[in-house]
Amino acid sequence: MKKRILGRTGLSVSEIAFGGVEIGMPYGLGAHEMPDEASAIQLLQKALESGINFFDTARHYGESERLMGEAFQGIRDQVVLATKCVHFKDEQGNIPAYSELKYIVEKSLEESLKNLKTDYVDLFMVHYADTDILQNEDVVRVFSEIRRKGSVKNIGVSVYKVEETAKAIQSGIWDAVQLPFNLMDQSHGDCFEDASEKGVGIIVRSVLMRGMLTERKFKMNAALEEVEKYLEAYRTIAETHFRNFPEYATKFALKYPQVSSVLVGIDKEEYLQASICNLEGNGLSDEIFVRSKNMQFPDPSFLNLAEWDRKGWL
Repeated sequence: MKKRILGRTGLSVSEIAFGGVEIGMPYGLGAHEMPDEASAIQLLQKALESGINFFDTARHYGESERLMGEAFQGIRDQVVLATKCVHFKDEQGNIPAYSELKYIVEKSLEESLKNLKTDYVDLFMVHYADTDILQNEDVVRVFSEIRRKGSVKNIGVSVYKVEETAKAIQSGIWDAVQLPFNLMDQSHGDCFEDASEKGVGIIVRSVLMRGMLTERKFKMNAALEEVEKYLEAYRTIAETHFRNFPEYATKFALKYPQVSSVLVGIDKEEYLQASICNLEGNGLSDEIFVRSKNMQFPDPSFLNLAEWDRKGWL
């Protein structure tokens, strides 16, 4: 397993990061059978043995933090742990004033450290940093203070929109950004060069578009006819040049030198092994890379799977 440096953090992270949401709670499209505790712990340890050293979790991921704490007890120095703070906006969508915000964030971190059985986390992130959060001075103050205290080595944000990625990078505050990026939605790629210049680490998630960029075919509503055409065009390339669709999708994201790691949701050993196998062999050729970039879906804002699910399109 190759490793890359995560921006200015200096952390050496595996090209594949273990996404911990699916071992901690039901997640994703369709039925989801979670592993039992012993199986989850064994899976985490197997991932480490296989060369993955970067593990991503969050306070909102159910039992995920606690399971990682159990799995890595006594070998903490071998792993890079990233976790996320609880959501701190109130029901009206307002950000608490400094004192309350500080309490919420510090309490969240305290619980994370307890669950993870460690006295520090390598990367502590805002779970979803929208524009309001990114421009809030109290948020910046609280997270910067926590970083200075030492129990958090680096701070970052998880975002959804391109304008959020751009604002986080330009602020000079955040050490890393976790963002969605895949063959269909390449919009955040416009920010990669700026991130590299400013030393901001890039962690990519949704590289398989919640299973869309795999051999699994979904029964799609007529409203998604155009999406299906693009998926099939990419699938044709995958079948022609790669062992499988996920290999193609993963190698596309890692073709970007600014991308430090690709998050993959893993809840079974077969998925772990498949994720590792997807890195074997040659990387993406320049010809297929350029071709793939030119094929991206023209309206990334339409690629909202949660919204599709709510509308009954999947």
